[in-house]
Formats: sequence, C-alpha cells, structure tokens
Amino acid sequence: MIFQNNIYIYLALVVSILLFLLLKVGFKLKMKLINNFGDINIIKKFSQNIDFTRTRKKTIMIIIVIFFLFITLARPQWGSKISKINRKGLNIMVMLDVSKSMLAEDIKPSRLEKAKHQVDRLADYLQGDRIGLLVFAGSSFLQCPLTIDYSAFRMYLDNVNVNSVNVQGTALSDALKRAVKSFPEVEKKYKVIILLTDGEDHQGQVLEIAEEAKKEGIIIYTIGIGTPNGDLIPLRSANGTISEYKKDKSGNPVLSRLDEVTLEKIALITGGKYYQATETEFELKKVYEEIMKMEKKMIFGKQFSQREDKFQWFLFPAVLLLLFEILMKERKK
Repeated sequence: MIFQNNIYIYLALVVSILLFLLLKVGFKLKMKLINNFGDINIIKKFSQNIDFTRTRKKTIMIIIVIFFLFITLARPQWGSKISKINRKGLNIMVMLDVSKSMLAEDIKPSRLEKAKHQVDRLADYLQGDRIGLLVFAGSSFLQCPLTIDYSAFRMYLDNVNVNSVNVQGTALSDALKRAVKSFPEVEKKYKVIILLTDGEDHQGQVLEIAEEAKKEGIIIYTIGIGTPNGDLIPLRSANGTISEYKKDKSGNPVLSRLDEVTLEKIALITGGKYYQATETEFELKKVYEEIMKMEKKMIFGKQFSQREDKFQWFLFPAVLLLLFEILMKERKK
C-alpha cells in the first residue's frame, strides 16, 4: 500500500494522539470538579439515567472517524486496475537501433541515450495512438507490442541498452521486415514506422524491404542519430570509464558515420520524411505533426494502472461509525 498524500498520514497520527490526550486530561479535570462539587457516590445516584460507558464509546468513535477521514484524504492505493479505452489514432512502431555503434558520442551524451530521450518525448505528444517498440542490432526483438498504455511503453524503453539484443552488428533489413510484420491489422493504412538509427546496414537489402512496407500502406519516418563525420565507439569498464575503443579485425579503431543517404531513400520510398537528430529535439515533434494529418481509425485497447485508489475502504466505515455515534444515546431508557 502507498499513499499519494503522505502529509495526511502524519496529521492523522498527530491529531488522533492529541485528541486522546486532550480527552484524558479533560476526563481527569471533570472528575476533579465532580469531587469538589460533592460526594461522587451521591452524584452517581442522581445520574443513574446517564450511561457513562456509552459516552466513552461515542468519544472513541469520533476519534476513529477523524483518523479514517485523514487516511481517506491521504489517498491509499494498492492492487492494479485495467481500464478499457476507445480512441481514434494510428499504429506507430518505433524502431530503435541498439548496436554498439550507437554508443558513439558525436551526439551527447551518446547516440543511444539521445534516441531514447527523443522517443520518450514522443510519448508526450501521443493522444490515443498505439505505440510499440522494436530494438535491433545484429538481430531484432519486439521489446513492446503495440499498446495505448504509454506508462508501460516507457517502462520497456527505460530498460533498453546495447545488451537488449544478443547478436551485435546492424541488420537493419531484417529488423525492418519484422517491424512490417508487427502490425496485426489488415488495412493498408493507419500504420507508421519511426526509425531511429545511424543508418548503417550490413545486409544491404533495406530498400527492397522499404518497397514491401509501401505496399502494406506503411509510412516510414527516419531520424538519423549521429553525424556524417562520425566518431569512435567507446567501450566502458564496470565503473563507467572508457577502457578502449571498438576495433575491427585488423585492430584498427572503428569509425562509425551517419548514413543519411540510406535513411533518406527509405523515407522517400514510403512517403515519409528524413530528419537528422539535433540538440533541440524538434525532429519527433515534426514527425508527430506530420502523422497528425493522417487519417485515423478507431482503436480499442486496455490501459493498465499498477495502483488503484482504495480510499473508499476507509471512507465507508468512517461514515457508518459517524451515523452510529449520532444514533447512540447517552441516556438510558
């Protein structure tokens, strides 16, 4: 169990303790005044119609009611909740390059971290669209299927790193083919792929796959992560310091460059656009502005919430106790 407003938990404890102490002190003062007034046994005989036990119970009930009301204001949450959502939107598959070339730091802090941050910003713009995440290097893996649960999508995105795919390299062609097949709908529209990569492809068949994507009604937007001049690929030790730079089979440092030509061709074939990543990070906003102009379909889905409000579990007994306290008479019949 967690509380959204923790301040009310502390207030509940403090107020309850203060009320208990105040009532205890008040009771002692009351007994002192009664003793000063006259003999306690004689006073009790004149007060036989008053039930002092009920009076104490009513006081305890009031304290419990106040305590429960403070707990209600604290918004206790536990369990999980799945809600159905019906919206108009598109199916957007994000393809994220996680090959070691994305560790290059010609874009700070690194190509991969820059790409992840841009994708996270994209989720802020979405309004009913389904989004999925496919990561790739030497092979590809569907990290997150198409969903309208953006919090779940962000959770999968946070866990992405260069170890998300076991096989290293850059098999962009195979990854693009898997992304094309990841759309379950049969309609040849409402489908968008956003590709974030440095553009290197070790297979050379990516343009043919782009043609297949076009036949399926998929529009591809490409975002180049890196610079044409390129940079070395740092390999870091366990403490985060650079231990060496990636080398080829001949022992020479590998210089990774952004391949803008390939990315421009992919976008052009499918009717999309190419953007190069910049410090301002306007690229994905521009992409979203483009896809907002597209025709949208009705999307039915479920959104998962890890915690559900449970304040009613404390509010309901508080109301019952309060009603019972009001109905309880202090005098005997």
